[in-house]
Amino acid sequence: MPTRPITPFIPTFRSEETSRRRSRRAAAHDQSEGFPWKRTLDVGVTLAALPVVALLICVFGLWVKMVSKGPAFFKQQRIGRNGRVFTLYKLRSMEEWAPAAPHRDHVRRLVESRCPMTKLDSAGDSRFIRGGRFLRSSCLDELPQLFNVLAGEMSLVGPRPCLPYEYRFYSGRQRRRFDARPGLTGYWQVAGRNRVNFRRMAAMDLYYARNTSLWLDLAILSRTPAAVSRQMLSDLHRHADRKPAAPIVAMTADA
Repeated sequence: MPTRPITPFIPTFRSEETSRRRSRRAAAHDQSEGFPWKRTLDVGVTLAALPVVALLICVFGLWVKMVSKGPAFFKQQRIGRNGRVFTLYKLRSMEEWAPAAPHRDHVRRLVESRCPMTKLDSAGDSRFIRGGRFLRSSCLDELPQLFNVLAGEMSLVGPRPCLPYEYRFYSGRQRRRFDARPGLTGYWQVAGRNRVNFRRMAAMDLYYARNTSLWLDLAILSRTPAAVSRQMLSDLHRHADRKPAAPIVAMTADA
């Protein structure tokens, strides 16, 4: 099923054959250095936003410390450009003791079933701290990743940085997505999130890696706030729909 663009300003997803032909132009760029304009955009935007971002990180970091035990920040190993492992930083939105096994099993089920790539917390996740669901759905927990951007480990726009155990699900051809630096936002995030399966998500990441351009990055950045707002509303409605069911389940269990 073809993926339709959510806006005329973002190019329609093309077949891999078309993308492969267009990738010849991208191959002319030095892949070891990437696109010079991209690094300039990353650093410029990040430094401009840093005063506000630093304040928000402090405020929400204090909130995390107040409502839960453990550190305010969460560190996790991710796979970056060219398959290099780096440490990704987030505000902690879950309990410190939260196991990783549920997420690993969730990803495996999504890949094997070819279902849309929904988040585990979309199905209800008891591991959240108070206010953690808001941090996650609003993407505020990802603000510390701007320091990964400054360090050159990530970009503002790029494929989602995957976990080491997710890496094995990608085929050799799909791993070409790692030619691009992972990003805070990306083509899949604004054009297909929660609506396409793993295979389609990987294909969309490949399309971006082969067709990176300043125009495309600016288009994705401009559409990111709307995409986050849609995600927040969707999560809010989903969470509200689950609330009335809880007492009924409890009464049934008591009976």
